[in-house]
Amino acid sequence: MASSSSQNNHNIINLNVVPSAAPEVWRPYFLSPNGLFTVIDFVILNGTTTTTVAAGLLTPENGRVLAGRTDPQIINDSMALTIQCAAFVSNMGRRLHVRNHEIRTLRSQFTILQQLLKDNKKKVGELKEGNKGLKKLVDSYANDLIAQSTE
Repeated sequence: MASSSSQNNHNIINLNVVPSAAPEVWRPYFLSPNGLFTVIDFVILNGTTTTTVAAGLLTPENGRVLAGRTDPQIINDSMALTIQCAAFVSNMGRRLHVRNHEIRTLRSQFTILQQLLKDNKKKVGELKEGNKGLKKLVDSYANDLIAQSTE
């Protein structure tokens, strides 16, 4: 019993422990025999490129895990990774489609708001002109009243 409780304590994570150094961040690299890949390279149409990119997506820990598996297990893992990648691409495509629709909607709203702003600026200009005319009229009445009161 003591061994099982000590084994359970071994799996407990202490959140108060501060790591001594920042963990190493894994970054994939895509280097082919022809050099670095650019955004214009075709992953789907070139087997070498596809293999290199797929190899770059796996972490060294994944490589160690795959090394201990049988060929059928590796094939199943590869198929699972392929399905996950396809699902990711499909989800990203849907998100981009939704964003594209949102952008189109916002652009049309922006065009409508620009037209409303233009119309309102025109109305404000007309009202300012009307106010100038009214101010002149009020000033003229005030001057007439002053002239009449002094007479």
